Amino acid sequence: MKKYIAILIFSFLMIGCTGKAPITNRSQMILISQDQELALGEKSYEDTLKKSEVITDTKESKKIKEIGLKIAKVVDNKDYKWEFNLVKNEQKNAFCLPGGKVVVYTGILEVAKNDSQLATVMSHEIAHALARHGAERMSTGMLAQGVQLLGNIVLGSQAPEYTNAFNIAYGASAQYGVLLPYGRLQESEADEIGIHLMYKAGYDLNEALKFWQNMSEGKKESIEFFSTHPNSSTRIAHIAEVIKEIKNKNSNNTK
Repeated sequence: MKKYIAILIFSFLMIGCTGKAPITNRSQMILISQDQELALGEKSYEDTLKKSEVITDTKESKKIKEIGLKIAKVVDNKDYKWEFNLVKNEQKNAFCLPGGKVVVYTGILEVAKNDSQLATVMSHEIAHALARHGAERMSTGMLAQGVQLLGNIVLGSQAPEYTNAFNIAYGASAQYGVLLPYGRLQESEADEIGIHLMYKAGYDLNEALKFWQNMSEGKKESIEFFSTHPNSSTRIAHIAEVIKEIKNKNSNNTK
């Protein structure tokens, strides 16, 4: 049994793609290929647009494309075929699918008061795609399911009466001990990468702080332990530190 477990775990590790996230250089393990990821992104993007009211030929929609293309120019990824669309939706949200397919909801325009604030949220979402966070989350889930399956196999053959208790305990520990913290890590990483992208594209970094302050207005501070996102104060403090580092580095380079 131990031999089979070792072989299965080794197989997971070997088929995974090891790499590093841009800017942060964090080591990653991803179990799906980039071709698979791009295909999934394309399909999801087409499905989203079919079900949505896409806004075209307006001042706002043209602005989204203009800002998006400006950010795309500083991104070093030849595999991406960039598209930027404004979709009618009251949610204060935006997303970027693998391959550079960016969707911005009209609801976000209520809190993104200028070009630099729009660049903040768009750079953040583009950063998620560049760092392959979606594929990484899928891989983490696959690995967690694989470990749970192995646990069930072992208990099923040696102590089946403990299987149910194991699944309950494992589910909770995987969720709160691995998956949620991992989600918060990726959000913070997307913030950091996004700030670097908007800086390279020539946008005002101070507006990034104002954007996230706008997003946090009227919201109750969440308990990070139970969330996929860092709470507002943590996020804003981290972004302020990243901005400070960029400004200090730029100041030193000009001396």
